[in-house]
Amino acid sequence: MIKGIIFDFDGLIVDTETHQYLVLQEIFSEHESELPIERWQQEIGTQSGFSPFDYLEEKIGRKLEHQVLQEQFKEKYHAILAKEKARAGVEDYLKAAKEMGLKIGLATSSTYQWVSTHLKNLNLFDYFDCIQTSDDVEKVKPDPALYLQTAIGLELVVEECLVFEDSANGALAAKRAGMSCVIVPNQVTHTMDFCSVEHRLESMTDMLLKDMIEIVNSSLSRR
Repeated sequence: MIKGIIFDFDGLIVDTETHQYLVLQEIFSEHESELPIERWQQEIGTQSGFSPFDYLEEKIGRKLEHQVLQEQFKEKYHAILAKEKARAGVEDYLKAAKEMGLKIGLATSSTYQWVSTHLKNLNLFDYFDCIQTSDDVEKVKPDPALYLQTAIGLELVVEECLVFEDSANGALAAKRAGMSCVIVPNQVTHTMDFCSVEHRLESMTDMLLKDMIEIVNSSLSRR
């Protein structure tokens, strides 16, 4: 029986990932190169140490001023995010979860400062009973540690948690933790090769949370 829901952040609550990719692609284009979506997808939802600007140097065969590129990226990216809103249906799901008495957690491979700042700007911070970030674990997704610690913080067992994810690394982390998972891909993750999950939504507006919970609970009862 599902008693709590756990959200990813980047790409799920706010589509930071698509904007990040598009800004990087713009920078690559200025150097007559491109960042293949398949290569970038490997980095979504995790932290591998991949440097897009090292990759750009390899592609064009010459050195670049990383600090200049980084400042260029930050200026464009942050200007876009300052105007960005939560993805459609996200706040409706959070409100519905509160009304249903479900516990609400967040598990992200990003830092606490990053997610807390954006959640507060979106007026969503107070919905969450527990937030676990890369600051709290040695290994991020696809390792299950973030989800396992979030379950502990919510005082739930893994079978009582339903995860919402947008990336393959995130979904794999949820399933490795033994949790049910619903994926809601975004523009840059919808072609990813996902592991087996309970359900896929194109948007949270496609189905009410209570109906999704019923589907997952029905599936759990048959196991």
